[in-house]
Amino acid sequence: MSRASYVVGVGMTPFSKPSQNQPYNEMGKHAINAALKDAGLDYTHVQEAYAGYVYGDSTSGQAVLYEVGLTGIPIFNVNNNCATGSSALFLARRAIETGAAECVLAVGFEQMSAGALKSVYSDRVNPLQRFVDATDSIQGFENGVPRAAQLFGGAGRAYKAKYGLAPETLAKLSVKSRRHAVNNPYAVFKEQLTEEQVLASPMIFDPITRLQCCPPTSGAAAAIVCSEGFAKKHNLKNGVLIAAQAMTTDTASAFTGDMRDVVGYGMSRSAAQQVYEAAGIGPEDVNVVELHDCFTANEFISYEALSLTPEGTAEKFIIDGDNTYGGRVVVNPSGGLLSKGHPLGATGLAQCAELVWQLRGQAENRQVDNCRVALQHNIGIGGACVVTMYKQAQP
Repeated sequence: MSRASYVVGVGMTPFSKPSQNQPYNEMGKHAINAALKDAGLDYTHVQEAYAGYVYGDSTSGQAVLYEVGLTGIPIFNVNNNCATGSSALFLARRAIETGAAECVLAVGFEQMSAGALKSVYSDRVNPLQRFVDATDSIQGFENGVPRAAQLFGGAGRAYKAKYGLAPETLAKLSVKSRRHAVNNPYAVFKEQLTEEQVLASPMIFDPITRLQCCPPTSGAAAAIVCSEGFAKKHNLKNGVLIAAQAMTTDTASAFTGDMRDVVGYGMSRSAAQQVYEAAGIGPEDVNVVELHDCFTANEFISYEALSLTPEGTAEKFIIDGDNTYGGRVVVNPSGGLLSKGHPLGATGLAQCAELVWQLRGQAENRQVDNCRVALQHNIGIGGACVVTMYKQAQP
């Protein structure tokens, strides 16, 4: 990394069930305007924009940004499955740090349909075919069960076979998620749960029950990233430093027989290690984390992938309460994907918004005490992983 980059404005829409959302261009416009207002900037200050979405036609990014202004800037459309939002942020940060621009916008949005994720095209090669083949080779295929649940449920099974894992431990993660989400006005699900309710909900793919799966969600989020010089010139006071960031994709090890690696454990671990090394800050110094809890099993294995706890100790980490308020690190104070929701293109930027609010001390009833270092983890099967570290620091 060369020049320092700062997130100086964030904004998002309340996430909603697919039947209750506005059109994607309206949601995107709302998130962008909120981020600009938060930064105290006008759209004319933005020199480039990166727009992330998964389900949408070409140039949907332009359709969103044209609602905000017609300034002729470069607009790039980004799609990296569930890591799309943080991929847009990665590109925005890179534009600043390489000197290509002084003020850049990243926006993510998704107008989703109800039900499990499915492919749009049936007349061409499935980009996830390598993952499908690896999964079927390792554990077979169950008709009628959503593929994503089989992928991440399989990762849970692989962990259980190696270290042991009680069903109640995964249920605790759903309970924590709802407990955190009750304080988040942007979250879809705020009704409290008990472990008994989670375990009694229909089994989707052992060990994952329905209440351990994130819901299809619509929404949008945005961030303004700028250089230190730009921030000083415009007297911007609410900047949060991007201390380090890494993006990884799969290696050959993802397809050699361990379902944890099929769903991104290896690329998550690699990205996290790169970030810790680049920032000179270890996992023991992180105060708050927003990680990719699309299923409870993925939150579980991500604790170890991100080195928040040593390999084989994630269950104790949860039982001891080290993943919530009063513990070692607060994980997903927003409610995470499980309760806040998971509009694919927006998720990475919603995570960014939450962590910026936490570092500014603006997270209200979900504020983490003495919050100085934050970590973000966002993955997409296919694959991509972006890990970002933020620090409480003014430009």
